[in-house]
Amino acid sequence: MQPIFPRHCRLALVAVAILSVFFSACSRDMRKQKYFQSGQRYFEKGKYQEAAIEFFNAIRVDGSFAEAHYQLSQCYLKTQQWSAAYQELERTIELQPENYEARTDLAALLIAGRDFKQAQEQTDWLLRKRPDDPQVHVTYANLLAGKGDLPGGVQEMQRAIAMAPSTSNFYLNLALLQLKNNQSELAEASFKKAMELDPKSPDPHFLLGSSYQSSGRFGDAEQQFREAIAADPKNPELRGTLARLYLAQGKKSQAEEYLRQAVLDFPNDSLGYRMLGDFYYANADIDKAILEYAGILEKHPSDLLAKKNYIQLLIQKSRLDEAQNLNDQILRANPADNEALIFRAQIQIQGNHLNDANSTLETAIKNDPNNAAAHFYLGIALERMGNLANAESEWGEAARLRPDLVDVQSALADAALRRGDMSALEETATRIINLEPGSPDGYVLRATPSMNRNLFLQAEQDIASSIALAPQDAVGYVQLGNLRLLEKRYGEAAKAYQEGLDRDPNSIDALRGLVDLHLAQGELDRAIRVIDTQIAKSENNSAFYDLLGTMLFRNKKDLNGAEAALRKSMQLDRNNVDAWLEMGQVQAAEGRVDQAIATYQQALQEHPRQANLYVSLGELFESKRDWNDAQKAYQQALALRPADPVASNNLANVMLENGGDYDVALSLAQTARLAMQDSPDVADTLGWIYYHKGAYKLAVSLLEEAIALADKNKTPESPDFHYHLGLAYEKTQQFALARQHLERVLQINPNYSDAANVRKQLARLQS
Repeated sequence: MQPIFPRHCRLALVAVAILSVFFSACSRDMRKQKYFQSGQRYFEKGKYQEAAIEFFNAIRVDGSFAEAHYQLSQCYLKTQQWSAAYQELERTIELQPENYEARTDLAALLIAGRDFKQAQEQTDWLLRKRPDDPQVHVTYANLLAGKGDLPGGVQEMQRAIAMAPSTSNFYLNLALLQLKNNQSELAEASFKKAMELDPKSPDPHFLLGSSYQSSGRFGDAEQQFREAIAADPKNPELRGTLARLYLAQGKKSQAEEYLRQAVLDFPNDSLGYRMLGDFYYANADIDKAILEYAGILEKHPSDLLAKKNYIQLLIQKSRLDEAQNLNDQILRANPADNEALIFRAQIQIQGNHLNDANSTLETAIKNDPNNAAAHFYLGIALERMGNLANAESEWGEAARLRPDLVDVQSALADAALRRGDMSALEETATRIINLEPGSPDGYVLRATPSMNRNLFLQAEQDIASSIALAPQDAVGYVQLGNLRLLEKRYGEAAKAYQEGLDRDPNSIDALRGLVDLHLAQGELDRAIRVIDTQIAKSENNSAFYDLLGTMLFRNKKDLNGAEAALRKSMQLDRNNVDAWLEMGQVQAAEGRVDQAIATYQQALQEHPRQANLYVSLGELFESKRDWNDAQKAYQQALALRPADPVASNNLANVMLENGGDYDVALSLAQTARLAMQDSPDVADTLGWIYYHKGAYKLAVSLLEEAIALADKNKTPESPDFHYHLGLAYEKTQQFALARQHLERVLQINPNYSDAANVRKQLARLQS
């Protein structure tokens, strides 16, 4: 029975309940405000990582605290964490739809990411709500310029200036748009007007100096950079501009000494004391960068950004244990740190722990679906697992999120090249050129589809650009050699490949091009002499010995010489898996199948996650009709690369021989078919499976296709194909065709493994 309280007692209880809720709400408000105010203090001091932690704590107390979400977005913008900033700005607008600053920042972020559709939506809202606000017109000007309407952008910027003629930053924005619109003199005047309006600001000097530098006016640029530094002597970033100017003039040692002094001038500023290490990294001097960062972490062990940069360097040098130890420290403190999760995945990928990397990256993407780096590395992991379609899908998502990432575009270019999609390759190469116009890579890539379409003049223009940009790089000369080889201008091709080798004596692409050139002219011995000559110059190059062994084996049929060259290649680089694979094939060709099997088993002890080794091992077991061991080898290959088409096709065949499940075999063969639609072997496998399942008409169609594809590909006739088709014709009552193909089996190979059954079938058909 419920107790009954007098009325005054009930009122007292209600009052206590109300007070409890009130004090609880007050306590929550006090805690979130305490975190928020602490975050603001850190932010004002430029300690953006610390500020972000405080704003995040405030949000944990009250998830609907819009001001904290907005301030957290500002921290992410300051630390260039664009995806995280985007999420926080969207959340701010969700909580405060009228938050003008958040919408302005979001529009700017979308414009920078070239997401013009969403940027237009935000800008339209701003123009409707605040048509008289000059900042809105600045945003609109940048949107127009981003979409390619530079005159419209300049005009809109001038409208903003008319509304606020004393705002220095507006003139800076106008100057930048004028530069893009090739109005350099007007831009210079706008920069100087900005200086006049705000003589203490370093920004006009810095931007004008950058403009001078890009036009080769190095003396004027240095003067402006020094004035910017004088205006803001405590800003280490400005010191970096002067160092980069020295570097642009080829004064590398002067830049290095200048930054060494800058490190001393900023002993407690992370950006300042990291500048020399970052300089080494930017100049590909990784060993010096690692030494510098090791020293930084000794002095500043709690600098999270320095620790992350150091981890990246260690990964790049394959010092994975050290990288993992440091990275684990970060994840112990914050298991949801997405950068650290991506580092962990990179370490796992390098260590061939691909399933672990896959799992790690899926966690990172779950934490932040808009993290382009996570999608990119997931694509890398999937590619190495043989899942090329999903890998390319992940790279496409990364490109959508961050179209400015060159590594992502390069991965998409490689994928397009691999599947022979010249249109996609051309588009991607053009994007790379737009992102890095000073790099030769995009031009070299774009020359390939032009060469494929016989647009030789167009290809030559891109190749000339690549050589002009990097005259000491072999890559442009190699592509020039490829072009001349296509044009059958053999003398010029040889010269181009040789120029590539002169610039990089270890360039396997240049040497392979020269070898292909001699083979195209029927000069096998000369091709081998070319390899020997280059080995004499670079005697420790494993790839060169690998190429020599392959040539001696496949072209010269010199099995002893091939084995000696391949053994040397393996001694020089135990990680050269191609040399291991080729060695096993040489031994098998000599009839030493058991030794070849032993070679692959030894290789797998050193490289247990190389699916290709398991596939080759399975093929050797197949040649011995050892179906059980062949099946195990293919299953291990598929455990590493679940969609590997060769392993899938071969395992399906072995299952037919070994009495396996026909439905599983069919699924495997269909997987192979998706990736190898022009493969006669895959068509034969599918047809043979349908034969065993009793679908004889479908079997005939596929087996006919197998023989047609073999003829199209100019591969040697396979007695298996004719045997399978002959049996299928017999089942469909096409007896004359059945006899024709079964007779062809014995013509190709009188000692065919199933010759007895072939003769038995022929006898039945003739009776």
